[in-house]
Amino acid sequence: MNALEIKGLTKDYGSFRLQGLDLTLPSGCILGLIGENGAGKSTTIKLILDMIHRDGGTITLLGRDNREQLQLTKQDLGVVLDDVGIPGCLTARQVGNVMAHTFDRWDPALYREYLQRFFLPEAKPFRTFSRGMQMKLGIAVALSHHPKLLILDEATAGLDPVVREEVLDIFNEFTRDESHAVLISSHIVTDLEKICDYIAILHQGKLLCCEEKDALLERFGLVQCSQEQLAQLPAGAVQGQRSSPYGVRALVLRQLVPPELHISPVNLEELFVFLVKERV
Repeated sequence: MNALEIKGLTKDYGSFRLQGLDLTLPSGCILGLIGENGAGKSTTIKLILDMIHRDGGTITLLGRDNREQLQLTKQDLGVVLDDVGIPGCLTARQVGNVMAHTFDRWDPALYREYLQRFFLPEAKPFRTFSRGMQMKLGIAVALSHHPKLLILDEATAGLDPVVREEVLDIFNEFTRDESHAVLISSHIVTDLEKICDYIAILHQGKLLCCEEKDALLERFGLVQCSQEQLAQLPAGAVQGQRSSPYGVRALVLRQLVPPELHISPVNLEELFVFLVKERV
C-alpha cells in the first residue's frame, strides 16, 4: 500500500497557484520535497493535513481520503511543522500529559527516552527553549505515539550538524518497518540526499520531477564545454546552463549526449539549482 497518493492537486490563491500536483509515497520509503521559498511545499503539506481547502484533485493517506475519518487517520500521523505549535507556557512533561489524552497509542516511556536522547529538560517552559530545542521536542512528540507516516516541514531547521545527523538516523530507523513512511521538506538539500528514496522538486507551484533519487541522479549529469560544443548537442539534451569566462557548465540528460563528451556526476543540490535557477 502507498502511504500517500496525490493526484491532480490544485490550490489557487490568485497570486499563487499549485498546479495539478501528482505525488506517490510508497510505504517503507522517504520522500523529500524540495523547492525554493514560495514554491508550494508548505501549501502542499497543509493540503495533505486538510488544514486548508483544496480546489481540486485527491489526497489519500494510508488508504483513506484525507478528509474522511480524519481523526482515525491523525492517530497514524506524526507531524512536525516549521512552527511547532506548542504553547509557550507548557513544559515538556506537561506536553507529554496532554498528548497522552490526544493519541490512543501514546507511549510515555518512549517519549521520556526521546527527551533524554535529545537532552531536553522536562521542567522548563517551551518558550525558554532555543529554536533547535523546540524542533527536537516536536520530533519527540511526533514519534512517541507510534505513527505510520511522518510529515515533516523543515523539521531539521535550527539543529546543529551533530543533532541533524542523529535525527536523520532516527528517520532511517523509522522506515525500516515497511509499514512506515516519511514525507520531509527541507532547505538543507544535503540532508535529503542522505536519507531519501524519492525526490520531488517543486518550482512556482509546478512539479518538475518526482522519482527515485538514484534514478534521478543517474538520468542527469554535468558537462563543462564551450558554447559551440553545447550548441551541437541534440535538442532537449541541455536542461540548464551557466556561463562563465571559462566556458559553459550545463546540466544534461545523459542519454542524449554523445559518448565523446565527458559527463560528470551531479549531486542533488546542483540538480535543484540548475533545474530551478538555470533552467533552459
